[in-house]
Amino acid sequence: MAEDMGSTVPRRRLGRTLRDLRTEAGITLDAAAEALECSRQKVWRIESGLGSVRGVDVRAMCELYGATAELTRALTAVAGETRAKGWWHAYGDAIPDWFELYVGLESAASQLRFYKNSLVPGILQTRDYALGIYRIDQPDLSEEDRERAVELRLQRQSLLTRRLPRAPQVQVVLCESVLLRPVGSPTTMTDQLGHLLEEGRLPNVSVRVLPLAAGPHHGAVGGEFVLLDFPLGNRSVPDPSVVYSESWTGSLYLDRPAEFAAYEKVWSGLLRLALDEEQSRQLIIKIVGEVHHG
Repeated sequence: MAEDMGSTVPRRRLGRTLRDLRTEAGITLDAAAEALECSRQKVWRIESGLGSVRGVDVRAMCELYGATAELTRALTAVAGETRAKGWWHAYGDAIPDWFELYVGLESAASQLRFYKNSLVPGILQTRDYALGIYRIDQPDLSEEDRERAVELRLQRQSLLTRRLPRAPQVQVVLCESVLLRPVGSPTTMTDQLGHLLEEGRLPNVSVRVLPLAAGPHHGAVGGEFVLLDFPLGNRSVPDPSVVYSESWTGSLYLDRPAEFAAYEKVWSGLLRLALDEEQSRQLIIKIVGEVHHG
């Protein structure tokens, strides 16, 4: 997964458009490969959104499929986008390769749904809370790399306040244990809980707490996950939704409809058990008081 996957969404979009153009032109995969003097595998890889695409190949395909000059120009520009590295590449070694794909997907998503049972999600963390986590998670990182990793995390948060409708809808379900688990000093925790209350006031952000009293549930068994949905844009079908799940050694990306549906079912169950937004706010305020006076 270390391949430059940062621009996976434009790549998938480009591949799907080229495949549609080819089928509309009544040209088979083999005939296209022969006319373009390349392997069938190469055409298939481009259409499947695997790997970056050269503008010269896109132009040749558009010409073969009889695309308009305007569409050819637009698709060639998208090919440039698939080769561009996203802004997070500036942070270099501070990010594992497998995480780069997630950051690219997150910045392109129209809806993000987080279920967290151990920590506050990155896009809602304060600087001190994030630093506290990196000190525990990656004790071998130099202070400089740790600072860069935290900068990246804070940079990701800008997507929450992008101008609507470009800002994604963000729904978060947090286990109550996340609010009770100390990270850093009591001040770090009260600041973090206060930040959750503040972000929860944004029109596109919903923070709900799953109380410990709810008992065992599917989320407790399957662990944390993020559901990412993508905008329709000017396409007839949006890019497939993705489930992201992280582990110590890497991460899992699931985008088959049946897999996504299974996680959506778990998500619905979590929403049924979670407190509503106002009850969640009251619980967070109560915990802030306890931490402050504890």
